[in-house]
Amino acid sequence: MSETFIARNTLLPFCNGFGIDMGFGGDAITNDVITFDLPNPYKNYLGKQILRGDCRNVNFICDEVFDYIYSSHLLEDFTYKELKNIIKEWRRILKNEGLFIINCPDQQRFLLHCKKTGQELNTNHKEDDFSLKTFTDIVKKTGMWKTVFVQPFAGNYSWYLVLRKINYSLV
Repeated sequence: MSETFIARNTLLPFCNGFGIDMGFGGDAITNDVITFDLPNPYKNYLGKQILRGDCRNVNFICDEVFDYIYSSHLLEDFTYKELKNIIKEWRRILKNEGLFIINCPDQQRFLLHCKKTGQELNTNHKEDDFSLKTFTDIVKKTGMWKTVFVQPFAGNYSWYLVLRKINYSLV
């Protein structure tokens, strides 16, 4: 069962319009979302991948094209310095008033879950203290956002956050 499957009932209502699922991992949030992942993903996909590339550089995508960006269990695979640049790049392709829909693990809760259940650790996770709080601190440095929805405890170790892009000229 994928992390998106677990989050779908909660986060799907925010996925309206033209969207992209960044790092979709084989289970797209909706049937009509643009799926994006690595050229050579580390997982075998069940779903169809539409775009391939590195999420750190989506310069081939026009400015302000998406109504929403959904990302599940991807952003923890980057350092905080990388995250700041990634979020700025994703913000660029998100329409004004568009939604940034995030499903990520709290690293410390994830480690406890792995210890308790024997689940294998994910060595792609880069920051030991990755959490809703640390992520929110990074997001504040990337532009103006309005929190639409937050669920600090989701599933065994995840958190959900939905942010609305606020355009500087509209403030």
